[in-house]
Parts: sequence; structure tokens; C-alpha cells
Amino acid sequence: MKELIKKLTPQQTQELTNYKRENERSGTEAMRVLAIILFDSGSDSEFIKNLTEYDRKYAASLRRKYIKRGITSLNDRKGKKPRALLTKGQREEVIKNIKTLTPKAFGIDTDYWTTSILAALIKEQYNVQYKSRTPISILFKEARFTYHKPDKQYHARDQRIIDLWIATNKPVIQAYLDDKSTVLLVADEMMLSTQTTTQKLWLPQGEFPKIDVSSKREIRCIYGALNVKSGREHAFKTMRANSKSSCDFLESLGNLYKGYKIVLVWDNASWHKSAEIKHFLTKTKHNFHLINFPPYAPELNPQEHVWKAGRAQVTHNNFIADIDTAANQFVQFLNKELFDYKFF
Repeated sequence: MKELIKKLTPQQTQELTNYKRENERSGTEAMRVLAIILFDSGSDSEFIKNLTEYDRKYAASLRRKYIKRGITSLNDRKGKKPRALLTKGQREEVIKNIKTLTPKAFGIDTDYWTTSILAALIKEQYNVQYKSRTPISILFKEARFTYHKPDKQYHARDQRIIDLWIATNKPVIQAYLDDKSTVLLVADEMMLSTQTTTQKLWLPQGEFPKIDVSSKREIRCIYGALNVKSGREHAFKTMRANSKSSCDFLESLGNLYKGYKIVLVWDNASWHKSAEIKHFLTKTKHNFHLINFPPYAPELNPQEHVWKAGRAQVTHNNFIADIDTAANQFVQFLNKELFDYKFF
């Protein structure tokens, strides 16, 4: 039978909260308290790790230590006053560890380094505590690391299928690019919402602007096709993404490129391969050849970069009062710009 864990008393919770709020507490001490509180509230391991960089198992051990030994068990170890700098040999050792090991080698359950993790390890192993993140950043740069967010990918992604698709289609697509009588388009749909999206900005120190957000959620669909040869974008606003809208989209593209063979590459959405699309292709007067990207490989589609450019220019950090006005502005921006995004 699963052991029932008795929750902390209100007095214990208040004691932890007061401890965390004390000005003299270090960041590490505050994270220990937060991990205990999150564990006690029933948060899962991923949520606890995202906020504290500790897994749920370690949070449980901190909680047991607190219950057994009291609030002082959460204090940082009191040793010699930390030194200001690493020695040359220590720097070399830290850089080697960054390059060849992961935090797991030091008992931290993650495969990736962060500034706070490295700072904590330096303090623990060498009793050196930097006053800012800059020296830690320099160590990462000397290890030839860069600071950026990890890319996301679908769990069901199969790289073998993607590699085979590239090997098979790369020469075919290159032949279409070289053929003057053929137009090569990459296409996709995106949903534009009244929900405000934000991106990082460079701002004067101490300035924290606030952007209004909408309490309602309205959506418009944008169909987009990028001419890979010319860089010209063809964007259209619709109410939704479905087979009918996709057929209307193809008809509009066909009217733009009358007399050309139109090769269009897009993803595997069900409405891209529906009976309605197949029927459209049998009766249309335009010369279409449709190719599907491999599953779960959006990074192969240059149209994805067009969406990002449009969001950065038109919708990010902006309050959307009217969804149709915003969608029209989005489409107008895309259709007047050139996008030099290439295949592969």
C-alpha cells in the first residue's frame, strides 16, 4: 500500500514562508523552501524541477530533513568565507567538466547546464561565490557553449523517415527549382488569436512595460504559400483550416500561376489529403503536383520562418482588439515582403 504522507501543519508552512522572505537568505536556501512547499502541495516532479531545478525525490528528502531537524537544516553550510576567484587550475577543471560531463555527474538530475547550477557547483566544490552571472557566462563561453533555448521536437518524430525523405526528394526538388516552367511553393496554415503573445525586448534598466491582454479568445486561420524561387509570399485569411478552405487556397494559387506547373509541398494535415482535395485535383484546370513533408518535421518547411517573421513584426507584444483587423494587417505585411528562405 502506498504510504500516506502527512501534510505540513499551517504553522510549519508559515515558518517556511517567513524563512524564505528573510532578506539575508541566499537563493539556494529560498529554492530549498520552495521545493518543500511545492512537494507538500502535490506538485509533480517536472513542475518542481522547472521552478527549483530540484527533482521531486530531492524535494522529499529536504522535507524530511526539515521535519526532523527544524528550519536551520535548510541553512547553507557555514564554512570559510567564499573566495572571489577560481585559480587557473580550477578554471581549467570547471571548463573541462562543462565540456565532458553533465550535472548528473554531480548528483543533479538534469542533462543540461544552467548558470545557477554551475554557480552552485563552483561554490560547493571550490568555495568560490561570484557576485554576478558574468564570470559564469565567461566560463561557458570559454567552454564554447552558447546561451539559447533548446529546440522542441515531437516525441513521435522518426529521424530515419525524415532522412529518407530528404535523400529521396532533395534531387527532385532541385530539378523543380531549375525548371523555369515550374513554380515551387511551400505551404502551411497558422492560427492567429486575440491572446497576446510576447517576445523579449532590450529595455532600459529598471523599465518594465506592461502590455494589455484580451479576456476573449477569437481565432482566424491564415493560409500561406512561399514561392521558394522568388521569395514572394501568398497569404490568405480564412475562418478555419479544413478541406474546403484548402481547395479555395489551391484555386487562388492556381489563378496566380496560370500556365505553370505548380509543385506545392505541405504537411500531412488530414485536410491536405482528404477526398475533397483529391476531387479538386481531378477537376481543376490548373496543373498541380502536391508533395507532403515527412511527419513531425516542421523545420524542413521554409514557410515556418515566414510565420515567425510575421508574428515578430505584427502581433508580438501588441494588444489585439479586433481579430479581423489584426489578421488583415498580418496578411498585408506578408504579401508585401520578400522572404529569402531556402529549402534544406
